[in-house]
Amino acid sequence: MRSKWCRAFRGLPEEVAHARHFIAALLQEQGPTDDAILVVSELATNAVRHTLSGSVGGWFLVVLGLGDDLVRIEVVDQGGDCVPHLCDATGQEEGGRGLRMIAACAKDWGVKAWPEGRSVWADLAREGV
Repeated sequence: MRSKWCRAFRGLPEEVAHARHFIAALLQEQGPTDDAILVVSELATNAVRHTLSGSVGGWFLVVLGLGDDLVRIEVVDQGGDCVPHLCDATGQEEGGRGLRMIAACAKDWGVKAWPEGRSVWADLAREGV
């Protein structure tokens, strides 16, 4: 990545909108803004709903990496019992549909474990920029 920005947000549902604005303001006409907003919205929402980041005093971190041919969106949370995964294609499983949307628009995505949490990231192509 040639440029990288990050910002911490309180682990509150209303902070997801601030995370979207953060990404949109940084990308402007430099990348796949709509897909990046979708990705950060889903990942930040998951952090607040399904991890310790949504607990009292919790937080999550949004990282934007800008490379020549891709944009990486990463959300670092405070971990929890649930492991991020795709739901089954039949829709029988509760949750996981946000990650399915991310997988559909991203070149790649994944999960990194940290001692006190984890991060979920997605790489988006910067075609035509």
